[in-house]
Amino acid sequence: MAQIEEFVIGALSTSCAGFFTNPLEVVKTRMQLQGELQAQGNYTVHYRNALHAFYTIAKKDGFIKLQNGLVPAVWYQMTMNGFRLGTYQVFVNYGLTKDKNGDVVIYKSLVAGALGGSVGACIGSPFYMVKTHLQSKSVQQIAVGYQHDHQSMRGAFRSVYSESGILGLWRGVLAAMSRVTVGSAVQLTTFFKIKEAIVKKKVFAEESALVSLCASTTSGVVVTLFMTPFDVVSTRIYNQGLDAQGNGLLYKGLADCYLKIFREEGLWGFYKGWGPSFLRLVPHAMLSLTFWDQLRDFYGRFKSRNV
Repeated sequence: MAQIEEFVIGALSTSCAGFFTNPLEVVKTRMQLQGELQAQGNYTVHYRNALHAFYTIAKKDGFIKLQNGLVPAVWYQMTMNGFRLGTYQVFVNYGLTKDKNGDVVIYKSLVAGALGGSVGACIGSPFYMVKTHLQSKSVQQIAVGYQHDHQSMRGAFRSVYSESGILGLWRGVLAAMSRVTVGSAVQLTTFFKIKEAIVKKKVFAEESALVSLCASTTSGVVVTLFMTPFDVVSTRIYNQGLDAQGNGLLYKGLADCYLKIFREEGLWGFYKGWGPSFLRLVPHAMLSLTFWDQLRDFYGRFKSRNV
Protein backbone atom coordinates (compact mmCIF):
# COMPACT_ATOMS: atom_id res chain seq x y z
CA MET A 1 0.00 0.00 0.00
CA ALA A 2 1.39 3.41 -0.98
CA GLN A 3 2.47 5.40 2.07
CA ILE A 4 0.25 8.42 1.32
CA GLU A 5 -2.77 6.12 1.38
CA GLU A 6 -1.91 5.03 4.92
CA PHE A 7 -2.35 8.63 6.08
CA VAL A 8 -5.65 9.04 4.20
CA ILE A 9 -7.11 5.83 5.67
CA GLY A 10 -6.00 6.87 9.16
CA ALA A 11 -7.67 10.27 8.73
CA LEU A 12 -10.95 8.84 7.42
CA SER A 13 -11.30 6.18 10.09
CA THR A 14 -10.82 8.49 13.06
CA SER A 15 -12.87 11.40 11.70
CA CYS A 16 -15.83 9.01 11.36
CA ALA A 17 -15.36 7.94 14.98
CA GLY A 18 -14.98 11.56 16.11
CA PHE A 19 -18.44 12.48 14.83
CA PHE A 20 -20.10 9.91 17.08
CA THR A 21 -18.00 10.54 20.20
CA ASN A 22 -17.87 14.36 20.20
CA PRO A 23 -20.72 14.80 22.75
CA LEU A 24 -18.68 12.74 25.22
CA GLU A 25 -15.70 14.97 24.46
CA VAL A 26 -17.80 18.03 25.36
CA VAL A 27 -18.84 16.42 28.66
CA LYS A 28 -15.27 15.34 29.43
CA THR A 29 -13.89 18.84 28.77
CA ARG A 30 -16.45 20.49 31.05
CA MET A 31 -15.77 18.03 33.89
CA GLN A 32 -12.00 18.44 33.57
CA LEU A 33 -12.35 22.21 33.96
CA GLN A 34 -14.83 22.03 36.84
CA GLY A 35 -13.26 23.14 40.12
CA GLU A 36 -10.03 24.19 38.42
CA LEU A 37 -7.32 24.72 41.07
CA GLN A 38 -9.86 24.47 43.89
CA ALA A 39 -10.00 21.87 46.63
CA GLN A 40 -12.94 19.49 46.61
CA GLY A 41 -15.94 21.01 48.37
CA ASN A 42 -14.90 24.58 47.64
CA TYR A 43 -16.66 24.96 44.31
CA THR A 44 -20.11 24.52 42.81
CA VAL A 45 -20.55 21.14 41.14
CA HIS A 46 -22.50 21.70 37.94
CA TYR A 47 -21.70 18.26 36.54
CA ARG A 48 -21.95 15.40 39.05
CA ASN A 49 -21.19 12.63 36.57
CA ALA A 50 -21.29 11.97 32.84
CA LEU A 51 -25.04 11.31 32.68
CA HIS A 52 -25.84 14.38 34.78
CA ALA A 53 -23.53 16.47 32.59
CA PHE A 54 -25.39 15.35 29.46
CA TYR A 55 -28.69 16.33 31.05
CA THR A 56 -27.41 19.66 32.38
CA ILE A 57 -25.82 20.74 29.10
CA ALA A 58 -28.90 19.74 27.10
CA LYS A 59 -31.20 21.57 29.52
CA LYS A 60 -29.20 24.76 30.06
CA ASP A 61 -27.25 25.16 26.80
CA GLY A 62 -29.57 23.27 24.48
CA PHE A 63 -29.29 19.75 23.07
CA ILE A 64 -27.37 20.89 19.97
CA LYS A 65 -24.57 22.24 22.21
CA LEU A 66 -23.54 18.66 22.96
CA GLN A 67 -21.91 18.86 19.52
CA ASN A 68 -19.99 22.06 20.33
CA GLY A 69 -16.61 22.11 18.63
CA LEU A 70 -17.55 19.34 16.20
CA VAL A 71 -15.95 20.98 13.16
CA PRO A 72 -12.48 21.51 14.70
CA ALA A 73 -12.84 18.12 16.42
CA VAL A 74 -13.25 16.38 13.06
CA TRP A 75 -10.39 18.38 11.55
CA TYR A 76 -8.26 17.47 14.55
CA GLN A 77 -9.05 13.79 14.12
CA MET A 78 -8.20 13.97 10.42
CA THR A 79 -4.87 15.74 10.90
CA MET A 80 -3.65 14.26 14.19
CA ASN A 81 -4.78 10.69 13.68
CA GLY A 82 -4.11 10.73 9.96
CA PHE A 83 -0.44 11.37 10.72
CA ARG A 84 -0.43 9.24 13.89
CA LEU A 85 -1.90 6.09 12.36
CA GLY A 86 -0.25 6.68 9.02
CA THR A 87 3.20 7.05 10.60
CA TYR A 88 2.71 3.95 12.72
CA GLN A 89 1.56 1.89 9.75
CA VAL A 90 4.61 2.95 7.74
CA PHE A 91 6.73 1.48 10.56
CA VAL A 92 4.65 -1.70 10.36
CA ASN A 93 4.95 -1.87 6.56
CA TYR A 94 8.73 -1.74 6.82
CA GLY A 95 8.76 -4.44 9.48
CA LEU A 96 10.11 -2.12 12.16
CA THR A 97 7.63 -3.14 14.89
CA LYS A 98 8.07 -6.93 14.70
CA ASP A 99 10.74 -9.57 15.25
CA LYS A 100 11.99 -12.07 12.67
CA ASN A 101 9.05 -14.37 13.44
CA GLY A 102 6.53 -11.66 12.64
CA ASP A 103 5.49 -11.08 16.28
CA VAL A 104 4.96 -7.55 17.60
CA VAL A 105 7.89 -6.40 19.76
CA ILE A 106 6.48 -4.25 22.58
CA TYR A 107 9.31 -1.70 22.84
CA LYS A 108 9.48 -1.26 19.06
CA SER A 109 5.72 -0.78 18.87
CA LEU A 110 5.81 1.71 21.75
CA VAL A 111 8.47 3.78 19.97
CA ALA A 112 6.55 3.74 16.67
CA GLY A 113 3.28 4.65 18.40
CA ALA A 114 4.91 7.41 20.42
CA LEU A 115 6.63 8.94 17.40
CA GLY A 116 3.46 8.83 15.33
CA GLY A 117 1.49 10.38 18.19
CA SER A 118 4.02 13.15 18.72
CA VAL A 119 4.02 14.13 15.04
CA GLY A 120 0.23 13.99 14.82
CA ALA A 121 -0.31 16.04 17.98
CA CYS A 122 2.05 18.77 16.82
CA ILE A 123 0.33 19.10 13.44
CA GLY A 124 -3.19 18.95 14.83
CA SER A 125 -2.56 21.24 17.84
CA PRO A 126 -4.36 24.38 16.53
CA PHE A 127 -7.55 22.38 15.93
CA TYR A 128 -7.32 20.84 19.41
CA MET A 129 -7.01 24.26 21.02
CA VAL A 130 -10.00 25.70 19.18
CA LYS A 131 -12.01 22.55 19.86
CA THR A 132 -11.35 22.91 23.59
CA HIS A 133 -12.33 26.59 23.58
CA LEU A 134 -15.63 25.89 21.84
CA GLN A 135 -16.48 22.79 23.88
CA SER A 136 -16.00 24.61 27.19
CA LYS A 137 -18.19 27.55 26.18
CA SER A 138 -21.57 27.60 27.93
CA VAL A 139 -24.20 29.81 29.53
CA GLN A 140 -23.01 31.50 32.71
CA GLN A 141 -25.17 29.32 34.96
CA ILE A 142 -23.05 26.23 34.28
CA ALA A 143 -19.80 27.82 33.09
CA VAL A 144 -16.52 26.20 34.09
CA GLY A 145 -13.00 27.29 33.22
CA TYR A 146 -12.11 30.33 31.16
CA GLN A 147 -14.84 31.30 28.69
CA HIS A 148 -13.55 32.23 25.23
CA ASP A 149 -15.78 34.42 23.09
CA HIS A 150 -15.56 32.42 19.86
CA GLN A 151 -18.58 31.86 17.63
CA SER A 152 -17.02 29.43 15.16
CA MET A 153 -13.79 27.68 14.23
CA ARG A 154 -12.93 30.37 11.69
CA GLY A 155 -13.62 33.14 14.21
CA ALA A 156 -11.49 31.36 16.81
CA PHE A 157 -8.51 31.07 14.47
CA ARG A 158 -8.87 34.73 13.50
CA SER A 159 -9.05 35.81 17.15
CA VAL A 160 -6.06 33.73 18.30
CA TYR A 161 -3.97 34.84 15.33
CA SER A 162 -4.78 38.53 15.85
CA GLU A 163 -3.84 38.32 19.56
CA SER A 164 -0.76 36.07 19.45
CA GLY A 165 0.30 35.62 15.84
CA ILE A 166 1.02 32.32 14.12
CA LEU A 167 2.84 30.87 17.13
CA GLY A 168 -0.27 31.45 19.23
CA LEU A 169 -2.00 28.72 17.26
CA TRP A 170 0.50 26.25 18.73
CA ARG A 171 0.16 27.43 22.34
CA GLY A 172 0.01 24.32 24.53
CA VAL A 173 1.54 22.06 21.91
CA LEU A 174 3.93 20.43 24.41
CA ALA A 175 1.00 19.36 26.56
CA ALA A 176 -0.73 17.91 23.51
CA MET A 177 2.38 16.08 22.37
CA SER A 178 2.91 14.46 25.78
CA ARG A 179 -0.77 13.48 25.87
CA VAL A 180 -0.86 11.85 22.46
CA THR A 181 2.65 10.38 22.68
CA VAL A 182 1.67 8.37 25.75
CA GLY A 183 -1.83 7.57 24.51
CA SER A 184 -0.70 6.52 21.06
CA ALA A 185 2.14 4.33 22.28
CA VAL A 186 -0.11 2.51 24.74
CA GLN A 187 -3.13 2.28 22.45
CA LEU A 188 -1.45 0.94 19.32
CA THR A 189 0.84 -1.45 21.14
CA THR A 190 -2.05 -2.88 23.18
CA PHE A 191 -4.25 -3.12 20.08
CA PHE A 192 -1.73 -5.02 17.97
CA LYS A 193 -0.58 -7.36 20.76
CA ILE A 194 -4.14 -8.34 21.67
CA LYS A 195 -5.10 -8.68 18.03
CA GLU A 196 -2.06 -10.92 17.51
CA ALA A 197 -3.05 -13.09 20.49
CA ILE A 198 -6.67 -13.43 19.30
CA VAL A 199 -5.55 -14.51 15.83
CA LYS A 200 -3.01 -17.00 17.18
CA LYS A 201 -5.54 -18.61 19.51
CA LYS A 202 -8.13 -18.62 16.70
CA VAL A 203 -10.81 -17.08 18.91
CA PHE A 204 -12.36 -15.59 15.77
CA ALA A 205 -11.62 -15.97 12.08
CA GLU A 206 -8.63 -13.78 11.18
CA GLU A 207 -10.64 -11.68 8.73
CA SER A 208 -13.53 -11.15 11.17
CA ALA A 209 -14.29 -7.60 12.33
CA LEU A 210 -14.67 -9.07 15.84
CA VAL A 211 -10.88 -9.41 16.05
CA SER A 212 -10.45 -5.65 15.65
CA LEU A 213 -13.45 -4.93 17.87
CA CYS A 214 -12.18 -6.98 20.83
CA ALA A 215 -8.62 -5.67 20.52
CA SER A 216 -9.73 -2.04 20.22
CA THR A 217 -12.12 -2.31 23.18
CA THR A 218 -9.40 -3.60 25.49
CA SER A 219 -6.99 -1.01 24.11
CA GLY A 220 -9.49 1.75 24.94
CA VAL A 221 -9.69 0.67 28.59
CA VAL A 222 -5.91 0.63 29.00
CA VAL A 223 -5.31 3.95 27.25
CA THR A 224 -7.90 5.69 29.45
CA LEU A 225 -5.94 4.74 32.56
CA PHE A 226 -2.62 5.98 31.19
CA MET A 227 -3.71 9.05 29.23
CA THR A 228 -6.27 10.77 31.47
CA PRO A 229 -3.76 12.81 33.58
CA PHE A 230 -2.10 14.11 30.41
CA ASP A 231 -5.54 14.82 28.96
CA VAL A 232 -6.57 16.93 31.98
CA VAL A 233 -3.36 18.97 31.79
CA SER A 234 -3.81 19.52 28.03
CA THR A 235 -7.37 20.75 28.51
CA ARG A 236 -6.33 23.15 31.29
CA ILE A 237 -3.38 24.65 29.39
CA TYR A 238 -5.26 25.01 26.11
CA ASN A 239 -8.31 26.58 27.73
CA GLN A 240 -6.67 29.08 30.09
CA GLY A 241 -6.95 32.77 29.32
CA LEU A 242 -4.01 35.07 28.59
CA ASP A 243 -2.90 38.35 30.11
CA ALA A 244 -1.94 41.46 28.13
CA GLN A 245 1.57 40.08 27.57
CA GLY A 246 0.26 36.80 26.19
CA ASN A 247 1.14 34.76 29.28
CA GLY A 248 -1.19 32.19 30.75
CA LEU A 249 -3.41 33.45 33.57
CA LEU A 250 -3.12 30.23 35.57
CA TYR A 251 -0.16 28.20 34.33
CA LYS A 252 3.32 29.25 33.25
CA GLY A 253 3.89 25.99 31.42
CA LEU A 254 3.57 22.23 31.50
CA ALA A 255 5.48 21.59 34.75
CA ASP A 256 3.71 24.46 36.52
CA CYS A 257 0.33 23.01 35.54
CA TYR A 258 1.17 19.57 36.95
CA LEU A 259 2.44 21.08 40.21
CA LYS A 260 -0.55 23.38 40.73
CA ILE A 261 -3.11 20.67 40.03
CA PHE A 262 -1.42 18.30 42.44
CA ARG A 263 -1.03 20.98 45.13
CA GLU A 264 -4.56 22.38 44.90
CA GLU A 265 -6.64 19.39 43.81
CA GLY A 266 -4.59 16.39 44.83
CA LEU A 267 -3.94 13.26 42.83
CA TRP A 268 -7.61 12.91 41.95
CA GLY A 269 -7.41 16.23 40.13
CA PHE A 270 -5.55 14.44 37.35
CA TYR A 271 -8.48 12.06 36.92
CA LYS A 272 -11.29 14.57 36.76
CA GLY A 273 -13.62 13.62 33.96
CA TRP A 274 -12.36 10.04 34.06
CA GLY A 275 -15.89 8.69 33.59
CA PRO A 276 -16.76 10.52 30.36
CA SER A 277 -13.16 10.12 29.23
CA PHE A 278 -13.54 6.36 29.59
CA LEU A 279 -16.96 6.42 27.91
CA ARG A 280 -15.46 8.44 25.06
CA LEU A 281 -12.10 6.74 24.62
CA VAL A 282 -13.39 3.18 24.62
CA PRO A 283 -16.01 3.65 21.86
CA HIS A 284 -13.66 6.02 20.02
CA ALA A 285 -10.91 3.40 20.09
CA MET A 286 -13.40 0.73 19.09
CA LEU A 287 -14.75 2.74 16.19
CA SER A 288 -11.53 4.34 14.94
CA LEU A 289 -9.31 1.24 15.15
CA THR A 290 -12.02 -1.02 13.77
CA PHE A 291 -12.72 1.43 10.91
CA TRP A 292 -8.96 1.72 10.34
CA ASP A 293 -8.39 -2.03 10.28
CA GLN A 294 -11.39 -2.72 8.07
CA LEU A 295 -10.66 0.14 5.66
CA ARG A 296 -7.10 -1.08 5.24
CA ASP A 297 -8.34 -4.62 4.64
CA PHE A 298 -10.98 -3.43 2.17
CA TYR A 299 -8.52 -1.23 0.30
CA GLY A 300 -5.96 -4.03 0.16
CA ARG A 301 -8.52 -6.42 -1.40
CA PHE A 302 -9.77 -3.71 -3.77
CA LYS A 303 -6.26 -2.90 -4.94
CA SER A 304 -5.30 -6.55 -5.46
CA ARG A 305 -8.33 -7.05 -7.69
CA ASN A 306 -7.44 -4.08 -9.85
CA VAL A 307 -3.73 -4.70 -10.32
